[in-house]
Amino acid sequence: MHGIDTVVTYLTSVPAWYLATSEDGQPHVRPFSFAQVCDGKIWFCTATTKDVWRELVANPRLEATAWWPGRGWLILRGVAGLEDRVSEEVREAGYRHLTGLGEHYEGPHDPTLTFFSVEEPKAWICDHEQWKPVEL
Repeated sequence: MHGIDTVVTYLTSVPAWYLATSEDGQPHVRPFSFAQVCDGKIWFCTATTKDVWRELVANPRLEATAWWPGRGWLILRGVAGLEDRVSEEVREAGYRHLTGLGEHYEGPHDPTLTFFSVEEPKAWICDHEQWKPVEL
């Protein structure tokens, strides 16, 4: 399995994973649960009305982590690519995912629904003894 597919499989095999941003030196962590590959990049979605979006615009550095019982945990670091360029298929999947969680949008092209990529990604699968780099 290609490294990016490994990361997305890890993120989508658990009910929620956690995305960290920073504002004025203060870390902010929140649960996320949508991840897809499009054009060889990992993509997440959110709304432009959320704090996480404002924080990424101010400081695009991010870190995500997920613990998959029996397999260790994933650490993913990168920079948010804020230019929303996902395919129609990914846009529809993100819209369906977020509305399934109870969020409300006018459709997959709602102007507040946005997708961001992970640029300059670095990832590791970790256990209590070692960090194994994921080749991205």
